[in-house]
Amino acid sequence: MALQQTELRPMGKSIGRKEDPRLIRGKGRYIDDIMLPNMLYMCVLRSPYAHARIRRIDASAALAAPGVKLVITGEDLAGMNLAWMPTMAGDTQMVLATGKVLFQYQEVAAVVAETRAQAEDALQLIEVDYEPLPVVVDPFKALEPDAPILREDKEKKSNHIFHWEAGDREQTEALFRDAPVIVKQDVRFPRVHPSPLEPCGCVADYNSATGRLTFYVTSQAPHAHRTVLAMVSGLPEHQIHVISPDVGGGFGNKVPVYPGYVCAIVASLKLGVPVKWIETRTENITSTNFARDYHMTAEIAAREDGRVLALRVKTIADHGAFDAAADPSKFPAGLFSIVTGSYDFRSAFVEVDGVYTNKAPGGVAYRCSFRVTEASYLIERVMDVLARRLQMDPAELRLRNFIRKDQFPYHSPTGWVYDSGDYEKTLNLALQRIGYAELRKEQAEKRARGEFMGIGISTFTEIVGAGPGHTFDIMGIKMFDSAQIRVHPTGKVIARLGVRHQGQGHETTFAQIIAEELGLSADDVLIEEGDTDTAPYGLGTYASRSTPTAGGAAALCGRRIREKARKIAAHLLEVGEDDVIWDGLAFTVKGLPGRSVSMKDIAFAAYTNVPEGMEPGLEATYYYDPPNLTFPNGAYIAVVDIDKGTGAVKVRRFVAVDDCGNVINPMIVEGQVHGGLTEGFAIAFMQDIPYDADGNCLAPNWMDYLVPTSLDTPHWETDRTVTPSPHHPIGAKGVGESPNVGSPAAFVNAVVDALSPLGVEHIDMPIFPWKVWSILREHGIDE
Repeated sequence: MALQQTELRPMGKSIGRKEDPRLIRGKGRYIDDIMLPNMLYMCVLRSPYAHARIRRIDASAALAAPGVKLVITGEDLAGMNLAWMPTMAGDTQMVLATGKVLFQYQEVAAVVAETRAQAEDALQLIEVDYEPLPVVVDPFKALEPDAPILREDKEKKSNHIFHWEAGDREQTEALFRDAPVIVKQDVRFPRVHPSPLEPCGCVADYNSATGRLTFYVTSQAPHAHRTVLAMVSGLPEHQIHVISPDVGGGFGNKVPVYPGYVCAIVASLKLGVPVKWIETRTENITSTNFARDYHMTAEIAAREDGRVLALRVKTIADHGAFDAAADPSKFPAGLFSIVTGSYDFRSAFVEVDGVYTNKAPGGVAYRCSFRVTEASYLIERVMDVLARRLQMDPAELRLRNFIRKDQFPYHSPTGWVYDSGDYEKTLNLALQRIGYAELRKEQAEKRARGEFMGIGISTFTEIVGAGPGHTFDIMGIKMFDSAQIRVHPTGKVIARLGVRHQGQGHETTFAQIIAEELGLSADDVLIEEGDTDTAPYGLGTYASRSTPTAGGAAALCGRRIREKARKIAAHLLEVGEDDVIWDGLAFTVKGLPGRSVSMKDIAFAAYTNVPEGMEPGLEATYYYDPPNLTFPNGAYIAVVDIDKGTGAVKVRRFVAVDDCGNVINPMIVEGQVHGGLTEGFAIAFMQDIPYDADGNCLAPNWMDYLVPTSLDTPHWETDRTVTPSPHHPIGAKGVGESPNVGSPAAFVNAVVDALSPLGVEHIDMPIFPWKVWSILREHGIDE
């Protein structure tokens, strides 16, 4: 259904000439809306056990049930050499359980029927004989020598997946030996779930006459999905047409390929009709990829005046039963080594070990660039621990240790090259906006009265825009991105890009970029994404890479078109090409501003009156491989009050100052910041996916895994500073994930600050009221 175009009020100036950019919404529909002739429905049977041997599966009763057309088991897939599929992290994952199950809710069998209700009923008729096996949900116990081996398919003698490290071990150890001050803190970032509004789903439609598969899927990376499906199914890639329609949220959850996708394709191949599969909410939370679940220990060596010297970090990463992250192949722990944050450490050493456990696959980059959220949270917590040890104001400690603006481009001790920033300016703006000095006075007065008020600071550096092809790839495919722009004779434009939005406003942002480059109105630009038959190959939308990569491709593609347009302008103006000047709106003749031709004039001429020997038309394709990532940053400050009677934490104020480089559309940025802060708030106070000792998932739905409502969500105050990225074509850095990266530490730092008079130095998230209540009661605080 086509949506009406909607005017949005401007919240500030953009880089474009229009101060009131339109939100241009394209046509689209969700997976649930797709109805095809003769379409069947698929549901999946899932394991009640976290670890068990499968002795027998009897599906005869299900096959005889009303409306049932097909039952698929792991043995059936093994007979077609489809039992296992590659993950984007280079691991392998069962499509349907073969031999044994490795986590509760793992896919065991699939039923295809005429209606969804018939398929669901038939699932109950499948008999599975399980032999329970020992369960391991603690990653530390999984590494013990006598732990049961989970991945027998790997012929491994342990549950260890990888060891990864960055930095200089020897130099770091030397600085620690001589340091007058050393602080250490164990920190856990709990297992959380992206939990998008729309769960994962697909419609597989194989045409036996043409041999072509049309695959509608809730995908953040349609081209990558097509490549993986070709690898799994054996279908030629050019015979796979992936269409990602409107996607109701992704946040990293819709980057991987899931077993349901493969089973739907197998069913369509076997039956020759379309097959639809859509998850339930419980299936989405319990079996699709989780995030975080990092057990981290950080130590800082510092001088007595607060100057940091070295950072030492050791981490255990719980990846569940399969390593299903979409991390670049050179970075099995993602970009966690950004853990030095915004601070000028002389040396650092970081190591991460990945571990298999009897949990659903983990490692997805939930609204962050491959483990950056964990890294930012860790360094910001430990900096507060250091401030408390030194009895120094946490703002002063950060200001004393920031990378200075004259140090950019800055080479971090773990190997990154930060492009630009002014961290001192950003924090000072946040301090000024929130009235920091006055708040500290108020806090002292409240403490004297026995009240608990806290102020938490988080100053973070993000790393986004994956990425440079010389360093970043997914399954060997370089992480460039693409744009294809076609200018029609009337000056109207269709632009197709290799990314895919899930609500980020690409139709607005990219239309503005292209309009700015071509001197046209954004209303004249139609943006298309998500169709592998029309869009150029791209790696998709995640890791805040849309504007840093596809936005760069769009800008440079527009400039490529402008170069041809310059030649046509010279022809129309009857002057040499060197005499033609682009003024942002039209081509003019040097010294004769009255003689000019607009891009619309040139567009018509491109199809009717080109110079002799020139190919007609006005279009271009550009594959942009950025020279570096971009490094947004921010300073967030939270103010909280604690109710002594209940332990409830009230976020009274929250100021977020972001630096995402040049801003294309301030309304889009504002929306992204608000959404990310809300997710960070939920992670800090409401969300965890716990498991009991038997591997039972204890938060399988929105009754137990809480999602904040408008009544729960604090009021957000936002501002920005701007330090353009020097290497990006339009100086943009990306912003979509920054608020999720930076906000959890601000919330936790505020709560710990409130409770610090009781000697509290750390609380692991989520900070449920009962945790705070227990701390207060332990210290005799009973209102």
